[in-house]
Amino acid sequence: MSIETIRTEKAPAAIGPYSQAVRANGLVFVSGQIPLDPGSGEIVGGGFAAQARQSLENLKQILIACGAGLDKVVAVDVFVTDINEFGAFNKVYEEFFSAHKPSRAVVEVKGLPRGAMVEVKCVAVSPPA
Repeated sequence: MSIETIRTEKAPAAIGPYSQAVRANGLVFVSGQIPLDPGSGEIVGGGFAAQARQSLENLKQILIACGAGLDKVVAVDVFVTDINEFGAFNKVYEEFFSAHKPSRAVVEVKGLPRGAMVEVKCVAVSPPA
């Protein structure tokens, strides 16, 4: 089994000892993406919807870097610090996943890195490198 780490400048660098994504056996595992601006490395402003959008955009850019796309996602895990934002998250999520609807879980957590309000990770089918 070959394992390949994925890295792109179009998404924020990992803020700890992990990879943006890892490809193994035809799957790509994208690490949790918080709403960091790839250029500044700072959390985006604008409230929950803006943070959700940036987190999903970061996820999308990592998928593109490994030759996949949102249409290849099979599972999404979402972590929010306020479950009352569930409806707001769904509205933004539909901008990214309209026709294709992967399996998904949304859970409320006590806190996220750097004070983020949302974090998103996924597993996708990916062509070999």
